[in-house]
Amino acid sequence: MGPGQESVWDYPRPPSAEVSPKRVVVELGGRVLADTVRAVRVCETSHPPVYYVPREDVADGVLERSTGSSWCEWKGAATYWDAVVDGRRVPAVGWSYEDPTPGFAHLRGAVAFYPDRIDRATVDGEQVRPQTGGFYGGWITDEIVGPFKGDPGTRGW
Repeated sequence: MGPGQESVWDYPRPPSAEVSPKRVVVELGGRVLADTVRAVRVCETSHPPVYYVPREDVADGVLERSTGSSWCEWKGAATYWDAVVDGRRVPAVGWSYEDPTPGFAHLRGAVAFYPDRIDRATVDGEQVRPQTGGFYGGWITDEIVGPFKGDPGTRGW
């Protein structure tokens, strides 16, 4: 691990959730879907961070409720969102907790985006690399080191 880097193995379980001053930008189809300096950064053991963008910082009219749901043992029931940009629908680009558990109330309505389902996501100008495995939505930047849950051979972690 180098200077200024964080190991995902030092992240807590249950996860932490703190507002980050870093600029988070999400783009799809040449359009900015979200731009914020007040995303909630969620860090959990073995996972790259996930950034939840306050709904007020998501562009109007680009998200439509998707089908399906899932359950997080820490945050509660997740709602999924499709993106619709210039008539193009991208299914399940993100998720939110509309009624999160009490310890995560500050996530209410904020949207986390899967970096592998959008064109580009950045944190303070650095392009994010998606967490592998399809299910997880972690954002990998140069300051984060693994190994990460979702990588080959980690299914049983």
